Amino acid sequence: MWISIFAVIFVLLEVFALLFSWKAIKSARTPQGSVGWVVFLISAPYFAVPIYLFLGHHKYAGYITARRDSQNIRQEIDTWGARNAPGPNQVDRKFKVFEKIAELPIVRGNSVDLLIDGDATFSALFQAIDQATQYVLIQYYIVKDDDLGRTLKDHLIAATKRGVTVRMMIDGVGSVKLPSGFIAELKTAGVQIIDPKTVRGPKTRFQLNFRNHRKTVVIDGKTGFTGGLNVGNEYKGLDPKFGPWRDTHAKFSGPIVSQLQLVFAEDWNWITGENLVDNLNWDTEHTPEDMAALLVATGPGDKLDTGSMMFQSAIVAAKERVWIASPYFVPDTVILATLKQAALRGVEVKILVPDFADHQIPWLAAFAYFDEVIEAGCEIWRYKEGFMHQKVFLVDDELSAIGTTNMDNRSFRLNFETMVLMFDKKTALCVHDMLQDDLTRAYRLEKPLSEQPWKIRTGAPIARLFSPLL
Repeated sequence: MWISIFAVIFVLLEVFALLFSWKAIKSARTPQGSVGWVVFLISAPYFAVPIYLFLGHHKYAGYITARRDSQNIRQEIDTWGARNAPGPNQVDRKFKVFEKIAELPIVRGNSVDLLIDGDATFSALFQAIDQATQYVLIQYYIVKDDDLGRTLKDHLIAATKRGVTVRMMIDGVGSVKLPSGFIAELKTAGVQIIDPKTVRGPKTRFQLNFRNHRKTVVIDGKTGFTGGLNVGNEYKGLDPKFGPWRDTHAKFSGPIVSQLQLVFAEDWNWITGENLVDNLNWDTEHTPEDMAALLVATGPGDKLDTGSMMFQSAIVAAKERVWIASPYFVPDTVILATLKQAALRGVEVKILVPDFADHQIPWLAAFAYFDEVIEAGCEIWRYKEGFMHQKVFLVDDELSAIGTTNMDNRSFRLNFETMVLMFDKKTALCVHDMLQDDLTRAYRLEKPLSEQPWKIRTGAPIARLFSPLL
């Protein structure tokens, strides 16, 4: 009897493995992803079939962006974009490709304050929340019930007591450990917080692979924040496991805030069905700095591989330098080839990654790529004073970017992300100086994989097999 049961289970697993293999062939966004899943499913169906149920989805069907699917809103954005268009010589024409990728216009009249590390970030953030008079829109991948998380909660509750409307979103995977009591306390105080366990969107089961990795705060439609920092004590360098936490956030003013607000409104509408457009302030004044900027919001609902295309377009545009800071380096084949091509044509390519590992598999997988890019002339720099988590890139002295996108397949194709691209020489110089300072606390990788410790030599090739999922 038991033999018959096991035989039936085996046959079912093989059938599902074949069905899922065909699905992977049709839907995976890269050939490497298709091959990886097919080999895994056919060779080890006992393990692969259950894992595919959780991690095998490649596109987030049904996600609707208002700017793409509503002709009226599209026309309004075009009109708004023309009203805030950069001057004729403010942005090089080669950067117009980013408007196609983002489906949004580059806009002038912005300013940015770089917020380096947790103290600067949360000091500016809490001050902005305390000065809100109309509303606060807040979205984070991770919120923890620790000292920093409770401090944020107190500021949000204080805002509601002043009559400020607070709408808050958290990710169901990133904030899975956030106690229900934390959420309940915010709701009781009047904060409109979305409990991800009770609404549509990526949750914790068969859509585990899709995560909203965005970190957005908008105050009264006039001030906006985004960058690498979540809400937890470690992001202020208070966790001895990670040590000093190196990260970059940014505070924005000007029309770019309306783009941050638009993407928040789209996410809110998708989760709740509520249209916020008529309840928000869209009249943003130009700032004296007059920086040109663009928000590139990417995700698995996009028709194109917008995350990867954003990085590819930035690297291709470089004439002198491309500097990239990312906690993870697991590039797809397109980005890998583009980086090598840039180095071969004489562009200074520097990639700054942490020496410390917070997630072992992507950390190990990166070593499988280092030799290849170094041989082409790229420089790998490993940050050694604590953990580096910033997501920043710099192209020549013209373009810099700060946001939530890591240099890995997960950020390119599986997560919802945001990056603010800034087309401004003064800002690029500030980002250059910031990264140059980071490089003084890093060392250049010289040892090839063959000379690394045994754990890395053996683990890196194996970890690379999982790169389509990382």
